[in-house]
Amino acid sequence: MRIRKAVITAAGPQQRRLPLQNLVDRDGRERSVLGILLEEIVRARVEEICVVICAGDAEVYAQVAGDHAGRVRFVEQAEARGYGHAVWCAREFTGDQPFLHLVSDHLYVSRGEGSCASQLIATAEAEECAVSAVQATREGQLTHFGAVGGQRAAGRDHLYKIETVIEKPTPTEAEQKLVVPGLRAGHYLCFFGMHVLTPAVMGLLDRQLAGAQGKATLSAALAELAKQERYLALEMRERRYDLGARYGLLNAQLALALSGQDRDEVLAELVELLALREQGAGR
Repeated sequence: MRIRKAVITAAGPQQRRLPLQNLVDRDGRERSVLGILLEEIVRARVEEICVVICAGDAEVYAQVAGDHAGRVRFVEQAEARGYGHAVWCAREFTGDQPFLHLVSDHLYVSRGEGSCASQLIATAEAEECAVSAVQATREGQLTHFGAVGGQRAAGRDHLYKIETVIEKPTPTEAEQKLVVPGLRAGHYLCFFGMHVLTPAVMGLLDRQLAGAQGKATLSAALAELAKQERYLALEMRERRYDLGARYGLLNAQLALALSGQDRDEVLAELVELLALREQGAGR
């Protein structure tokens, strides 16, 4: 199993402008969020990338794609039929191959040199199955994420066999269906915004879209996938930053700065800002 393709979804109404925003990356370069995501993917040895966008956005996205623009194909989601439909729009691009999938309103910051995508792909290729990145998340954040339940894989500290998938569960649902042995009380395995998926997912999404509602959710497709195939969750020790959250872009920028080459300079400036604030408060 070799992952050669990646799909980024960027067609959501609240999502489409976030990849166009500029941040300073870990190397001190000003780049678009899309450019940073593309670098994350390319570092994982992925060869081809598809970005699913709203109709009419291709030109502006191409302008901010940066060094890896030549690898990117843009596919339009002609009508808003849900997140799952956006993934499904890339079906001709993915064909019968497994693929990496990222959402465009998250940034991923690793502690070491290896990217988060690299870690996920290495696991999927070794295990030869679909793998979703997850992170232990406190109960109060459940309404922002899809979550999984299952059992720890034998002999593996951070790998789980997925049995249940629920989109944005309530705390009661999570307590009843998503408790994972070994996690801290009040914490659940929530999606990290990054998956390696098998071609079967496209068929499951197609079946949803053919139904009476005409919409598709990725979480529902993944819940079915867990019944049909071996499907794992990799618990990430890295961090994801939701750019659409309040102060999301600010938090992501701080995370990039504090993990990059200008860390000491940024820390010094933050200390100075805090000192000035304290001086002002004492007057």
